[in-house]
Amino acid sequence: MNADSEIRKLPLSHSNADSQASALRLVLTLFPEWETGHGKIEFVRFKEGITNTLLKGVKKRPGYTEKEIDDEAVLIRAYGKGTGVLIDRERETQSHSLLCKHGLAPELLARFQNGLMYRFIRGRVCDSDDLTQERVWRGAARRIAEWHAVMPVIPASASDAADGSDDPPTPLAQHPAHPKPSVEAINSITPSKVAPNVWTVIQKWIFALPTTNDVERQRRDNLQKELERTVADLIDVPSLGHDGLVFAHCDLLSGNVIVHPSDTEAPPSIETVSFIDYEYATPAPAAFDLANHFSEWGGFECNYNALPPRSVRRAFIEEYLSRYTSYTSLPSDIDQQSYVSRLFDEVDAYRGVPGLYWGVWALIQATISQIDFDYASYAEVRLQEYWDWRAEEEGTRVKQRRERPPRERRWAEE
Repeated sequence: MNADSEIRKLPLSHSNADSQASALRLVLTLFPEWETGHGKIEFVRFKEGITNTLLKGVKKRPGYTEKEIDDEAVLIRAYGKGTGVLIDRERETQSHSLLCKHGLAPELLARFQNGLMYRFIRGRVCDSDDLTQERVWRGAARRIAEWHAVMPVIPASASDAADGSDDPPTPLAQHPAHPKPSVEAINSITPSKVAPNVWTVIQKWIFALPTTNDVERQRRDNLQKELERTVADLIDVPSLGHDGLVFAHCDLLSGNVIVHPSDTEAPPSIETVSFIDYEYATPAPAAFDLANHFSEWGGFECNYNALPPRSVRRAFIEEYLSRYTSYTSLPSDIDQQSYVSRLFDEVDAYRGVPGLYWGVWALIQATISQIDFDYASYAEVRLQEYWDWRAEEEGTRVKQRRERPPRERRWAEE
C-alpha cells in the first residue's frame, strides 16, 4: 500500500508559534495564484484537537457565495508534538488516499513536514449530544457500514517497511530490560492476521510505555498480560469482513462526525454524515469500531448516562447491517435478523476493549502531550472501564457483592 507516491510533498512545516505566517507559506506554495487574485486570504483556527492543530484556509473572492468559497478552501492539519509514537503517519496518508479513491474522504492535496493539507468538507461538526439524536446516529450507522463494506483490508507492504513507515516505536523512557521491539514482535500478537491491525496497534503502544521504575514496569507488564488475554478471548470470534477484520475508523468521537448541509428547511429524517481524521484507521473487528463509537457518545467527560442502551444499540446495528448488505453479502449460513443478534452480542463482548485501547493511549499522551488536558486521570477512567468489564464478564463483581459500576449499569439498560 504505497498510494502516497502521487501526493505532493512540500518542504515546509507549520509552527504554532508563528501559525498565521507558516500557514500562509503552505497555502501559497500549494496555490500560488491565491497571492495575486482578488480577495483576502483568511485562516480560521478550529478548536484544537486532542492531538493536532487544525486550520481552515479560504480565499474570500469578491462575489463568491459561501459555498463557492468553501469548495476551494483547504484544511491544514499539523501533527501534535511527539504523536509519532502513537500514530503511523505514513499509514495515515495512505489510508486517506485510499478512502478518497472510494469517495469516503476529501481530496488529499499535499503533505508537509509535520502535517497534511486536504479539501474542506462542508457541514456541521457534531457534539456528544448530536450523536444521541436518532437522525444522526442512523446516518452514522450507514456511513460506518459503507466504510466496513467498501474499503479493502490491506496489510503493510514491503515498500512500506522499506521506507520506514512500519518502524516500531522507541519507548518513551527505556529500561535496559526492555529493548526497542521489532516489527515482528509487535505483529506476533496476532500472527495469523493482516498487520497492522487494532491489536498490533495496542501492542505497539504498550511497547512504547515508559519503564524507568518498578511501578512503570509492573504497569506495562500487567497491560501486556491483559492484551494477550483479550486477544485470546476475542481473536477467533467469527465476524464480518476479511478474516474477521474490516477497515475501521477506530476514532469515531463526535468531533470526527460531520453532518452535511440539508437542501430543505426541515431536517431530514436521517442525516447524511461523513467522517474526518483518519489517524487511527486500521483493520479491526467491526464490533470494536461499533463498541468504540458507542463509547464516544459520552464524550471526553465519560458521561455514561449518554451511552446507548440495548434497544438503541440494536436499532443502530439493524440500520448498519441494512446498509452493509446493500454493498456486500452476509455469510450464506445466516439470515440478516439472526446476524443482527450475533453482531449485537459481539459488540457487547467488545464493550470493554475501548477502555484498554484509549487507556494505554492516554498513558502515552500524559508523557508527551503539551495540550492542556489531564491525560493521566483520563487514562485511569478509561482503564477502569476495562477492569469493570472484566469483573462483569468473570462474575467477580457479583461474587464480591459489589454494586454494578455506572457504565456497566447503563450498558445493561433496555
